[in-house]
Amino acid sequence: MDDHAPDDGDHSHRRDDADAAEGLDDESRVEQSMLEDEADADEAAEVEDQVGHETSHAHGQHDGHGDSGDHGNGSHDGHGGMHEGHEQMFRRRFFISTLLSIPVLLYSPTLQEWLNFSVPSFPGSAWINPVFAVVVFAIGGVPFLRMAAPELRDRSPGMMTLISMAITVAFVYSLASVVYPTQSAFFWELVTLIDIMLLGHWIEMRSVRRASSALDELAKLMPDTAERITESGETEEVPVSDLTEDDLVLVRPGASVPADGVVEEGDSDVNESMITGESRPVSKEPGDEVIGGTVNGDGSLRVRIDATGEETALAGIMRLVEEAQSGTSRTQALADRAAGWLFYVALGAAVVTGIAWTVATTFDATVVERVVTVLVIACPHALGLAIPLVVAINTSLAARNGMLVRDRIAMEEARNLDAIVFDKTGTLTEGEHGVVGTATVDGVSDDEALELAAAVEGDSEHMIARAIREAAAERGIDAPDADDFEAMKGRGVRATVEGRAVYVGGPNLLDYLEQDVPDELQAFADEAGDDAQTVVYLVRGAERSEAPERASGDDGPASRDGELIAAFAMADVIREESYRVVDALHELGIEVAMLTGDSRDVANAVADELGIDTVFAEVLPEDKDEKVQELQNQDKLVAMVGDGVNDAPALTRADVGIAIGSGTDVAVQSADVILVQNNPMDVVRLVTLSKASYRKMQENILWAAGYNVFAIPLAAGVLAPIGILLSPAVGALLMSLSTVIVAINAQLLRRVDLSVPSLPSMANSGEPRPAD
Repeated sequence: MDDHAPDDGDHSHRRDDADAAEGLDDESRVEQSMLEDEADADEAAEVEDQVGHETSHAHGQHDGHGDSGDHGNGSHDGHGGMHEGHEQMFRRRFFISTLLSIPVLLYSPTLQEWLNFSVPSFPGSAWINPVFAVVVFAIGGVPFLRMAAPELRDRSPGMMTLISMAITVAFVYSLASVVYPTQSAFFWELVTLIDIMLLGHWIEMRSVRRASSALDELAKLMPDTAERITESGETEEVPVSDLTEDDLVLVRPGASVPADGVVEEGDSDVNESMITGESRPVSKEPGDEVIGGTVNGDGSLRVRIDATGEETALAGIMRLVEEAQSGTSRTQALADRAAGWLFYVALGAAVVTGIAWTVATTFDATVVERVVTVLVIACPHALGLAIPLVVAINTSLAARNGMLVRDRIAMEEARNLDAIVFDKTGTLTEGEHGVVGTATVDGVSDDEALELAAAVEGDSEHMIARAIREAAAERGIDAPDADDFEAMKGRGVRATVEGRAVYVGGPNLLDYLEQDVPDELQAFADEAGDDAQTVVYLVRGAERSEAPERASGDDGPASRDGELIAAFAMADVIREESYRVVDALHELGIEVAMLTGDSRDVANAVADELGIDTVFAEVLPEDKDEKVQELQNQDKLVAMVGDGVNDAPALTRADVGIAIGSGTDVAVQSADVILVQNNPMDVVRLVTLSKASYRKMQENILWAAGYNVFAIPLAAGVLAPIGILLSPAVGALLMSLSTVIVAINAQLLRRVDLSVPSLPSMANSGEPRPAD
């Protein structure tokens, strides 16, 4: 039971986050629903104007089916188009309202007095202000009233309620001033307030549309058609949707890869930056995987399709981006709850203002003016934009730098991490053996030893053979041809190279060949053993005209006139990036732990080399989550970095699960953040971006809330005794200025430095990329 207790707590923690965000989701759905109704009404009016007879109606029905088909082809297009429609609706209403506001401003006595100008009057000119103000209210103000209605029905007042309350009070007061003349009417203040609100909402819809357009941009990466190669060898152009697994397609130079697959023929460099964030083209040759949507270089490729439709890597990325966009930030939930509280604060401040001014003077137009000003000041557009703008830029920056965020809350929590647990194999290390050291006897160079060993191992697929061949290739060594290759079970391999028998194997080979180990090689082997490294030996036989007797035969021992000339230390190679990653995380004050199923000696050797704080060795995959829990039981916020497959339980258990893998394995369901490139450096970038984003959120909330803290008392008239009064129009302008400041501050997030200094011996591993 105790083992499951923390899990229950984790689920409870996530439910609390969901409950905290519920209010925001409800408000977003309400606003979106009302905006859709507005757009549908406009569209219906246009259709009604166009439809005049039955044939047109029938044609319209046919078009409707076509539209449905379009939506069936890709919901993301409809999703992006819907946001664009909302944006265009508010844009249109803003320009119409602003145009109609010009006469109101010109014929406003207050503005004429302030700016010292006059306009010609004519019979009926006195009605310009009320008539045009009513039209502006109908066009620009009524949509806010409609969006506020569901908030009031649900007894959850928020941003729309505040806006509606402000413009309604100003509207009613202004109309009343026509019947009951007052010192000043609020017609020009009313229209400018509505114009500013429309402008703010247009900006908000524009930011939402741009954030949502990430899905549309991803969808555009996939070509519409593909060149499928028929059985006769000819090509036929077919829609990408008609491709199936095992189809062979031709990808011409400069064309986009139509679906995921494996190169069967051809060599080319493929630009994968739009998927993986890797700026340099990736060389592709037969046997290499390619990702649908990437762009082919100068070569021609024949690709065997192995995934189409929803199974492609691009479709997986789109699902992840959609999940990230539909998620709710904890800080956003706090900001929207603050908007709800602000409604009650505004009401309270308005009541107190009305009572105080009535008691101090008398109830007249001045009191109503003060109340109206308080309600205008309280409009929380800046607060509403404070978080969404940062989140949109954050998501874009992360995606452009190879980080796909599935859980925004996890992205926020990354800034508070106390410990990060790395899986060793394939994350901190290369995941395959490599030659980490070489020792030779006098008269034999390292290159000569590698040349002979690579020649013998030329036909072997063993991981040690691959490591030796790769080490030789890195040094530019061309291995000579070898004959009579033979695998000696339990001992190693042998072959004839340039007329001599050459053996490569471990200690059992030396026992079989009765070879003594020279002191210099023995010291090297002992040191490698202390570092938990594997040692293989190179034995060169005497020169002879014929091949020696087979060493693996049962009818006699092999020739024992060879000479032990070299030893190679083999180990799972530590990635060069790992050194800098550990140092950078330590600089950020984060503990680094390593989790592996390898022996404790091997684990400790890697940990000592990298400077890792905590080591969990000899851990079975099903027990990895328990080690994460051990750190959590120490009241630490823990992230787990793994491959997302064997490490799934640990990724789920961690407070922040980070899957690291190739561009074709991005749809990892157990992780909160997916690092598209197999690069541990991105973990540091993730933490850096999380800290920078949260800082911007805090700054924006401070700007937005701080504006209200100072402006509401001024609007209430606390400084009236010294002659300082804030009019509704000036209050609206200040509110707009606050919104602009918040928007500009959010844009500054694009300047965050996501670069991680390189080691002297390596090139910079992926330059940071700006947001779209």
